[in-house]
Amino acid sequence: MAGKELEVSAALALQHAHAAGVDRVVVIGTDASSSAEALAITEMSGDVQVFATVGLHPHDALSDVEEIVALARRGHSRLVGIGECGLDYFYEHSPRSAQQLAFARQIQLAHELDLALVIHCRDAFDDLFEIFDVEGVPARTVIHCFTGTATEASACLERGCDISLSGVVTFKNAESLREAARLVPLDRLHVETDSPFLAPVPYRGRPNEPALVSVVGEFLAELRGEDLEEVRRQTSQNSARLFNLGPR
Repeated sequence: MAGKELEVSAALALQHAHAAGVDRVVVIGTDASSSAEALAITEMSGDVQVFATVGLHPHDALSDVEEIVALARRGHSRLVGIGECGLDYFYEHSPRSAQQLAFARQIQLAHELDLALVIHCRDAFDDLFEIFDVEGVPARTVIHCFTGTATEASACLERGCDISLSGVVTFKNAESLREAARLVPLDRLHVETDSPFLAPVPYRGRPNEPALVSVVGEFLAELRGEDLEEVRRQTSQNSARLFNLGPR
């Protein structure tokens, strides 16, 4: 939700979220600037509780990851995770070696601070698993905006990762992702928006907002043949567990 891409202000996005029945939002950091902004947005907590992560996205892996380490170690009361971090070999905006080093450092940080780890992985699961083998998988880890195959989803689940699905699962050309979505146990499944990107059908093409998270949840409930209210209850519980949010 943080970032200049939003066409509405953070305050208005939170109003829309509350009107849509969303009562908790986690704002994701992707570099030092957006991570600091994410923490600042948590001060807007009111009808909607706002939490934040700090992280260095693989696109920006040449930036100084120690800025993220320093920010996280300040111990902000609303800091609940490290990331979005990981590997992206589809775009490769940063060298793979730099991505790997930055990712490993943030895994270490999640271990150190006992925070959730929010992972971005695209076309890089083999190297992701190799780094996991060296660094270990933090107890609360999620593959954010998962877009892989059923085989890759199973491998992530076997390593203790949760799977989070965004509006991509609603896209016409996402049948392989829908196959993966069907096999994730409900107690390991998360629903997200990845705002302001990847608005779900029928809102595709417009800026995304946290208010649209229920659209993804409703699609998944129908896809999986599960009761909508149970999917809402369980995915909310899963995210509370992942980020150690406590009772609302």
